[in-house]
Amino acid sequence: MPGAGTDKTKRWVEQPGPVVILVEPQLGENIGSAARAMANFGLGRLRLVKPRQAWPNGAAQKMASGADRILDAAVLYDTVEEAIADCTLVLATTARSHDQSKPVVDAGEAARLAAPMVAAGETVGILFGRERIGLENQEVALADRIVTLPVNPAFASLNLAQAVIIVAYEWFKLSTAGALPFTTPHRSPPASKQQLLAFFAALERELERVEFFRPPDKRDTMQINLRNIFTRIEPTQQDIRTLHGVIMAIAEGRKGPARGGILDGTEAEMLRTLLAEHGQGRVPNERGPVRGLARFLRRNPTDAERLFWTALTRDRRFAGQGFKRQIPVGAHITDIVSFPLRLVIELIATDEGAPAAAARAERRAWLAERGYRVVDVAMAEVEADVGRVLDRLAAAVIPSAP
Repeated sequence: MPGAGTDKTKRWVEQPGPVVILVEPQLGENIGSAARAMANFGLGRLRLVKPRQAWPNGAAQKMASGADRILDAAVLYDTVEEAIADCTLVLATTARSHDQSKPVVDAGEAARLAAPMVAAGETVGILFGRERIGLENQEVALADRIVTLPVNPAFASLNLAQAVIIVAYEWFKLSTAGALPFTTPHRSPPASKQQLLAFFAALERELERVEFFRPPDKRDTMQINLRNIFTRIEPTQQDIRTLHGVIMAIAEGRKGPARGGILDGTEAEMLRTLLAEHGQGRVPNERGPVRGLARFLRRNPTDAERLFWTALTRDRRFAGQGFKRQIPVGAHITDIVSFPLRLVIELIATDEGAPAAAARAERRAWLAERGYRVVDVAMAEVEADVGRVLDRLAAAVIPSAP
């Protein structure tokens, strides 16, 4: 896998370019950093004039961060004259004028000067001086042009690798016509106006329900402002589908078992008590309001129910057994049922009243007649130690459980 921008699975860019000549570099680390900068921008030829430290250099290899091929191919020279002997154009980088009457160019112009000569097969050398004092007068005198940068005149000195990377960047940008290595992927086509209008209609419908457009006389302006927000971002089809899903999720509330709803724990307890007294929502021969409340309880469990259901569904012993909450079995709404196991779990409230107990006994008899096992689980025990409750349940109902 590629790291932070370094991808060894891709082809190393090898193209003709200027030669980088470091004059008496003091530290191996700076040579390695310069080689890394060259590799970043497609320069591969490095010449070293009397490096101060022994060569090859371990510190240089470390700082090159993978640009080893440039260091391995580096050529050593004893003098600047020898290093530039085969060059037809020499550019000297410096932050000082050296009081020499030579054309002065920036890094971009230096690249433009070098390009046709490199393309013709000629050698162009770029001189970089020592870390502490840069190039000396006689070395600058050997150059055809002076290359300098628009920097803070009170603090003009650059680190050696910094100077190399700026010049190398301008060269690579010119030679590649500024092509970027990647662009923003377009995985989804732009949203059509029809899709946008459908989204606006859904959004505004839900906002109307919560009386967002107030005062009424500003409704049109608010609608226009909202629509402009989304049209300015030029959404894709996938963007609109995602936004539509977000709006619907907010409008309809959370779904699924034991994930909450709009009732708090006390209100959910009151709802459960009401349903227990009405046979868990059993209404013969019709789907009446009480049965609708049973479905409402599924999205608004009590705290103890939520605790038990979460523990049950996360316990691997019960995985794949098909447990479901608040599901009809015949005319009855069961607390928890597993059809594969033919098992019903009754959750018994701590303060269960006589009507609820009687309804539960009737339900148990009906289920037993049809081959269902019924296991009672007291909510007080769940709140005290849900793990112990699950252990007992597993031993009783799961054939493979110890």
